[in-house]
Amino acid sequence: MIQIQSNLEGKELSVGELKQKLEPIGFTINGNWEYDHAYFDYKINDDHGDQQYVRIPFQSTGGSLDEAGTLVQLGTPFMLDHQFETEVDDEGNVGALSGSFNQFKEPADKDAPFPDEYVERGRSLVSKAEEALEIK
Repeated sequence: MIQIQSNLEGKELSVGELKQKLEPIGFTINGNWEYDHAYFDYKINDDHGDQQYVRIPFQSTGGSLDEAGTLVQLGTPFMLDHQFETEVDDEGNVGALSGSFNQFKEPADKDAPFPDEYVERGRSLVSKAEEALEIK
């Protein structure tokens, strides 16, 4: 994980405004949210199980994140690399019941070293987010 120093940190905006301004430039929330905190992600690369993201965390300052008017405070953006297992389980040791609940593999390494060739692109994406949110 590589933290990116940014003027985004500590800024307060509504969830609706974040979505309106960050989604058009490629950031998404997807399934990365809880009742009181979430992340906007930009997938930089998805190369056969090795995925690099720029992530902008945010925390509710009061209210549920499923309401557009809820104010949130932005955290420090960071880049991370998830390496997933891509091999098939030769043994087939997953039962029908387990397979119906655990359909997706956990990352082999949730915090793999971030590839140097994507670092500058990650910083550039955070700058684009600052511009889109009009934060200088």
